[in-house]
Amino acid sequence: MKFGLYNAILHDRSLPEAIKVIGDLGLTTIELNTGGFLPAVHVPTMDDILVSDAARDDFLAIFEGTGVEIGGLNCNGNPLHPNTVIGDKHGEDVKRSIRLAGRLGQTRVVTMSGLPGGEPGAKFPNWQVNAWNSAMLDVLDYQWGVASAYWSEVDKLAVDNGVKVALELHPQNLVFNPSSMRELVKRAGTTNIGVELDASHLFWQQMDPIAVVKDLGSLVVHAAAKDVRVNPHAAIEGVLDNSFRRLSPDENRTNLGGDEWVNEWPKNSAWDFVALGRGHDTAYWAEFIKALHDVDPNMVLNIEHEDVSLGRIEGIEVAAKVLLDAAKIAGV
Repeated sequence: MKFGLYNAILHDRSLPEAIKVIGDLGLTTIELNTGGFLPAVHVPTMDDILVSDAARDDFLAIFEGTGVEIGGLNCNGNPLHPNTVIGDKHGEDVKRSIRLAGRLGQTRVVTMSGLPGGEPGAKFPNWQVNAWNSAMLDVLDYQWGVASAYWSEVDKLAVDNGVKVALELHPQNLVFNPSSMRELVKRAGTTNIGVELDASHLFWQQMDPIAVVKDLGSLVVHAAAKDVRVNPHAAIEGVLDNSFRRLSPDENRTNLGGDEWVNEWPKNSAWDFVALGRGHDTAYWAEFIKALHDVDPNMVLNIEHEDVSLGRIEGIEVAAKVLLDAAKIAGV
């Protein structure tokens, strides 16, 4: 197995500087953002790489002698968004990332399944949770039709480029758990669409990532190391708390495409993203690593740092120590 970092947290510095941070921590892979919700900060020559061998070779030369290699591309977004300003861009970013992966000798592209509107002509995505009545199943049938058409096309492109697309099991997406993943495979007839096993979103849904890895088996093709702490307030509001605050244009906020923005996290939150070890101990992560290794001894597991109580480097340091200690315990 290989252990590394998803690069978004280091978008504040150059690619060579980011590589040095990763290497100094004993990690060996960097997962590069290539579009979707976030810009491809560390791959500014992407368009040139797609058509020029010289540009590709110049980019790959940045990694030579560093002890760090590319460990997947990431273009998380909503390729099924009914607003074409967002959906078309994110959808094309996925396809472009697959072509880029083929050019760079990469075999994994991480993204999300996306979420359509609930009916033709919808303006906003519509997430059906706990579809206990027939109308909700009607919505899901429509959404699966939209998703199947897109992902069937993407699957063919992935096959042509020798790439596996790894879908993050992320709520507010059509695919967010094992049964919805299998539903996509069945409906779209895919062979090269699998799962990026990001433990964090499973934790707050009260799922066990280790059990999910064992359940999905070979459908798990990539992984992310991110922890979650469930807080006491979950006993009051549950994990589907919607107490977010809309940020105003004069506040520091992150654009998600079009006129959509990240909201402020609830102050008395039901759960929080935390650095590895702050939600689940090293022994747990060792078992998680063992489960991934059983599926694929060559699995890549990259840290994703979103613990707002820790600085960029501080958070990565905490996570890297837990991850590498866990790997030793796991004997990997």
